[in-house]
Amino acid sequence: MAHHKSAVKRIRQSRKRNERNKAQLSRLKTMVKKVRASKTKQEAEPILRQTTALLDRYAAKGLIHKNNASNKKRKLTLYTNSLQEQTQKSE
Repeated sequence: MAHHKSAVKRIRQSRKRNERNKAQLSRLKTMVKKVRASKTKQEAEPILRQTTALLDRYAAKGLIHKNNASNKKRKLTLYTNSLQEQTQKSE
């Protein structure tokens, strides 16, 4: 256990930041899974835009590396582009 006042504060700050980072990374993983779970291009595109914005934000903050964000965006975009357009039923 820390004895100095500053060390006690540092422990508090670290714990708080760790919880925030864990929550943000969990949110990011969930968004990536939502894109991957999409069955149609129309369904995936809005989620992809949100996920891309999130990746950019977290890369800017330093939560993930900028190259990691770039690679994830590329792979998700390729996946979304490979999905089939939802066809309209003609009656």
